Amino acid sequence: MKSVFADTSFYIALVRPEDEKHPSSYDFDGHFDGQYITSEFVLIELGNWLADPRNRSVFLEIHRVLRSDPRTVILPATPEWVARGLSLYGQRLDKHWSVIDCTSFEMMRDHQLTEALTADHHFTQAGFHALLASPEA
Repeated sequence: MKSVFADTSFYIALVRPEDEKHPSSYDFDGHFDGQYITSEFVLIELGNWLADPRNRSVFLEIHRVLRSDPRTVILPATPEWVARGLSLYGQRLDKHWSVIDCTSFEMMRDHQLTEALTADHHFTQAGFHALLASPEA
């Protein structure tokens, strides 16, 4: 079964019809028959992005749906992942990568994933295929 890493920007695009990546995210989700791998770190970032009181119920519903979706694997936020993410973060002082990005990169490497559902060009910089990134990114 094919697996892809689902990043925060993918979930944001899915819930925001006005997002420029919404059509491609929605289309991908409708046709993909593989497995999504994401993390509690990504979900926390999504929750932060949807923190406005008007959006909290949206996040809680997304969280509930993802936790029960058989196509979605949510990797836990463990001290080991934090340490690995911080290690990469400290090694790449030349980049604007967030700690969550670095943790995601380590998770992708550990699970032998090469594709990420993201518009974040940092994934491309790290050697992954960012499926939603603009070609010029």
